[in-house]
Amino acid sequence: MSAKAITVIATFQARTGKETELKEALITLVAPTRKEAGCLNYDLHVLPEDPAKLLFHENWTSRAHLEAHLQSAHIQALLPRVDDLCLALPEIKIWEQIA
Repeated sequence: MSAKAITVIATFQARTGKETELKEALITLVAPTRKEAGCLNYDLHVLPEDPAKLLFHENWTSRAHLEAHLQSAHIQALLPRVDDLCLALPEIKIWEQIA
């Protein structure tokens, strides 16, 4: 696995009427994730003109740390709720730092 720092951009689109519930569910991920090994930042954003759109901006010291995060209890607890809360699966893009 790569030891290069990586950035993750994960975007979520809440189902109509589920905006607050999705926001609250995602907020619960922030504190435990920020304590994880390799987490440089884990920041949740909302699109001001469309509160149904949320975005995580994450930086990890390595892909291995990101993979461990994806297996964490708090992420695994959210997965069964994604279909109910979101219009589609979150769009997740992984970027590798080059400079």
